[in-house]
Amino acid sequence: MVLTTIHHAKTNLSGLIERAERGEEIVIARGKKPVVRLVPIAQASKTRVPGMFKGEFKLKSTFFEPLPPDELAGWK
Repeated sequence: MVLTTIHHAKTNLSGLIERAERGEEIVIARGKKPVVRLVPIAQASKTRVPGMFKGEFKLKSTFFEPLPPDELAGWK
């Protein structure tokens, strides 16, 4: 954890942002009292489109058949 003052944070903001993006915890203090934490914003996951892989994969005709008893016993 990095503890820095407001004055230091104002003059070194770009560097502190880079460090936070790399995973460091940056805490900014007013005097000696910690007041805020600088953290990166989580990137939004890409939107999934239903059916985007339609026709890309082929399943064997036996895919949905029940498992043989010996293989099924291994799952219990």
